[in-house]
Amino acid sequence: MTHRPAVFAALLGLTRAGSALGDFWVQNDFCARVKGADDKHPVTYKDPVTEKETIHGTADGRAACLHHCLTYVATQAIVAGLGARALGIRVHPAAAAAALAISFSTHYAADRRVPGKGLLEKIATKTGKGGFHKLADFGVNGAFHLDGAWHHGWETLAALVATTKATTR
Repeated sequence: MTHRPAVFAALLGLTRAGSALGDFWVQNDFCARVKGADDKHPVTYKDPVTEKETIHGTADGRAACLHHCLTYVATQAIVAGLGARALGIRVHPAAAAAALAISFSTHYAADRRVPGKGLLEKIATKTGKGGFHKLADFGVNGAFHLDGAWHHGWETLAALVATTKATTR
């Protein structure tokens, strides 16, 4: 017998934990700084070890964002997979793949933060949240909070999808 609400809650908690680990512990400094690079808005990266500076445009920005999103989703998969196993939850492989695809694609869309072109910046501007998106004062970073809310919303849908055909032991 499957208790879908309990499975959903467990998978959501596990994917949230995997998300936080993937975004803040697994993501490397290079990806974090370069993933929004664009030829019109290049990013200068200073290696923290060698102190060598390099300039990065669109191709490097896309590659850095892709690398980050792959490690992010891999972290989610590992955490959710191990946690589900420990809890006796069997997730259907197709549902797991669909959930991870949702997480990957929406994360990439949000994290390619090219100034003036980024998806979250555009949505924030069109919905009247542009000022909050730009806020970086008083200990608040609006773009960071909107980014987190975006990811949490999509992870909730992904966790719901992951419960499709899930069973418990």
